[in-house]
Amino acid sequence: MKTSQDALSIARMRWSQAEVASLLGVNQRTVARWESPAGSISDRATAKLEALNSTTSSIGTFDFVDLFAGIGGTRLGFESAGGRCVFTSEWNRFAQRTYLENFGSGDHHTFAGDITHVHASTVPDHEVLLAGFPCQPFSIAGVSKKNSLGRPHGFADATQGTLFFDVARIIAEKRPRAFMLENVRGILSHDKGNTIKVIERVLRDELGYTVQVAQFDASAVVPQMRRRVYIVGFDGPSSFALDDVALAGTYPRMSSVLHPQDGSEAVEAPYTVGRRAKVSERYVLSQHLWTYLQNYAAKHRRAGNGFGYGIVGPTDVARTLSARYHKDGAEILVKRGNATPRRLTPRECARLMGFPDTYRIPVSDTQAYRQFGNSVVVPVISAIAREMAPHLDGNLRLAATG
Repeated sequence: MKTSQDALSIARMRWSQAEVASLLGVNQRTVARWESPAGSISDRATAKLEALNSTTSSIGTFDFVDLFAGIGGTRLGFESAGGRCVFTSEWNRFAQRTYLENFGSGDHHTFAGDITHVHASTVPDHEVLLAGFPCQPFSIAGVSKKNSLGRPHGFADATQGTLFFDVARIIAEKRPRAFMLENVRGILSHDKGNTIKVIERVLRDELGYTVQVAQFDASAVVPQMRRRVYIVGFDGPSSFALDDVALAGTYPRMSSVLHPQDGSEAVEAPYTVGRRAKVSERYVLSQHLWTYLQNYAAKHRRAGNGFGYGIVGPTDVARTLSARYHKDGAEILVKRGNATPRRLTPRECARLMGFPDTYRIPVSDTQAYRQFGNSVVVPVISAIAREMAPHLDGNLRLAATG
């Protein structure tokens, strides 16, 4: 049975906090209060939320494909801007399970595994290509030398053997109106800067797109210091400016994602969505591990570097959540007064990445930690998608060239 919080979470998958407030005729502080751990929503407001959700078309105003999809954070962001996902590629079987549990497989959607085995011609036509491909080094070689040796050049040569090649070949074949690529900030310095140079050269010079690159810190919208690089391209002239993307957040603190320490409900299970769920003792660090982490941090402090654990309370902002979180949870430990600290639960990790509480977590804790650590921050993607969406309209395209 759906609750008022379910209705709010569904709405927040498609609209920002400010947009929900505007659509319902309330102020943003009211929506923020609804989303707080102790928040309650009136029957009248719930009815408005349900009516709002029912007006959301499943057809979408533009079609997109979701490559290297992970668990679908990018899809959530672009669906919130009115997009419809028509193709997904993800090779990891655990991520596939989580993705399909939450999105299913509709009539207008194709799900594929390893993108290296997908022929570009079989990918449905789409307006936007989305991809969070792994960062790999490229070999840069002069075109003239390649010509003299009778060997191919361009992206088919410079990127062959890397997963970016699969992104480039689909863009070349399908010519989407736009694309958005996401990567870790280290891509800017990766392979002494050669990686980003090749990527930009291929997208701009080989494929003919107008390309913009920017870095965003998600701490405006989630309580986590997380910087990522975004590469957006449009086919032909466009007035879109990546610098115009505004993360209009409230700079939240960990209280917005943590379970209450005195929660009264049962131990968290994979499908638990309630914010009052009690945290299981299994998330509390053993005394042995806690002693080890403290000694490890002390050793590195004496050596003059900053390696060690990170510990947060309700008013803090966390370090970056990583895919290795399942090993010891050291980067984000939660204070428990004078008691041994604990790890975040998978549900708290989901919230830390901006996923709604209605999002299902059908895998083990280990896999869930890996999945959320590898994911995108959904509200950041939503902000970029909302800025891109108006520029996908044909009339605006003509206006930009006029």
